[in-house]
Amino acid sequence: MMRRPHSLFACLLLLLVVTALPAEQARPPEPAVATAHPLATEAAMEILQAGGNAFDAAVAVSAALAVVEPYGSGIGGGGFWLLHREEDGHQVMVDGRETAPGEAHRDMYLDESGEVRGRESLDGPLAAAIPGTPAALVHISERYGRLSLAEALEPAIRYARDGFEVGEHYRRMVRFRQDALRASPQARAILLREGEVPELGHVIKQPDLAWTLEQLAEQGLAGFYEGEVARRLVGGTRNAGGIWTLEDLASYRVVEREPVVHRYNDIRVTSASPPSAGGIALATMLHLLEPYDLQAMTEATRIHLTAEAMRRAYRDRHVYLGDPDFVDLPTERLSSRDHAERLRKTLQMDRATPSEDLGLPESEGEDTTHFSIIDAEGNRVGATLSINYPFGSGFIPAGTGVLLNNEMDDFASQPGKPNAYGLVGGEPNAIEPGKRPLSSMTPVFLETEDRVAVLGSPGGSRIITQVLLGILAFADGLEPDEWVSLPRYHHQYLPDRIQHEPGAISVETRRELVDKGHRVVPMTRQYGDMQAVLWHRAEQRVAAASDPRGGGLALPELREEEDE
Repeated sequence: MMRRPHSLFACLLLLLVVTALPAEQARPPEPAVATAHPLATEAAMEILQAGGNAFDAAVAVSAALAVVEPYGSGIGGGGFWLLHREEDGHQVMVDGRETAPGEAHRDMYLDESGEVRGRESLDGPLAAAIPGTPAALVHISERYGRLSLAEALEPAIRYARDGFEVGEHYRRMVRFRQDALRASPQARAILLREGEVPELGHVIKQPDLAWTLEQLAEQGLAGFYEGEVARRLVGGTRNAGGIWTLEDLASYRVVEREPVVHRYNDIRVTSASPPSAGGIALATMLHLLEPYDLQAMTEATRIHLTAEAMRRAYRDRHVYLGDPDFVDLPTERLSSRDHAERLRKTLQMDRATPSEDLGLPESEGEDTTHFSIIDAEGNRVGATLSINYPFGSGFIPAGTGVLLNNEMDDFASQPGKPNAYGLVGGEPNAIEPGKRPLSSMTPVFLETEDRVAVLGSPGGSRIITQVLLGILAFADGLEPDEWVSLPRYHHQYLPDRIQHEPGAISVETRRELVDKGHRVVPMTRQYGDMQAVLWHRAEQRVAAASDPRGGGLALPELREEEDE
């Protein structure tokens, strides 16, 4: 009985020691993972439980999503992986964005009169750029992982071999891209059922994709970019009208880039750098908004001000941004407070600025995917991946199981004209061999003295504004489940309008915005699929949330407060 006071004293002393530790020495009590598909989240947890770190888990998730979410990403596509290594604070963006084939040229989709010809930048093998995802997975595994590449890829190989069940979201995406999938014999045979939308619960098995992933697991880069897989990819694309070569595949390289880092009040924001437009656009918008007390504003004034910041950031996107390996970008200037201050002088609190008054500029996959991971050591990964349009180009080269992207549509096929998502591309984003198309993919880290967050979302041209609204929710002190579920609105400079989800803006607020000169257009559906994790260092807890608009899974699941 005499031991109880001593034990209580020891526990209190231990608690005092733990809470006295500097925040940077603390560790999350458990890992947190949020992805767009339950099987991908399970793959991450499987790898973490096997002794892997966040980077191994990121490889597992990326590959698993390539199997079970073919409408959103795949090893026939690319993406950006934002990494943070806790032991030394090392942060980097792994650029696995696709590159234009060597035979590509700026007028390849134009007819004799200079107009865009048909759907060649959207459907079929001519729409496909050289994939970067396989190279990125090898790079992350070898440079940052703890397990072997083969171990990290095992869940995805198993899912491809044994199959996964079709859900309602898969069926919706198939309906949208059914014609393109039917046009490819391999896609029709694998992803459809007798040329039609598969029924709920239908099991899709992908033995060819399992074989391709096994080659990658066994041989690394050479397993995809050389040898038999490469020969099948090139032969299949060229036989169907594509322009890939073996040299295109063999010459692909991942690039490590410095993230864009800036501050919004007390929040350190780390995000993607070009060829993503996201980090620079976020810096512009947040610097513009920083002097204002957004919480004290009416809903109409807050939306007006935020939309005006969006408008100006997207205008800069059109005029300045492209692949930094091909274009001299004014990155530091565009992400500076001085630039935001100059833009702020053009902003009126009571009136919308018509986009044409800002000057005309000298387009991105809706069904991208995102995942967020923090492991028990504090390492973190935010990754946004894509094959562009739902199911990419809709084309699978025979014997590979690899669904090819249609990222060539993200270039400015005709500078000054909008792409499939209404984004107007400028000269910096014109097609050139080996060039990476401009992207809106925007994984982000947020950090204060007490809190660390990872978030991002798919959504095409609306990705950056979704992330902006998530950051503002983090700044307001809300929890991850609120960041991912908040109603969304968007302005992208051209077309000149505020778009919003159904019910996101009240009738009265809409009327006030219209009175300020805005065109407000409700959408017929929701958009995005945000995945977010939070490590609250001060409270020593983690939280994760998966967007209720999608069918993902976040672990640990939200725990209800116990009744006192």
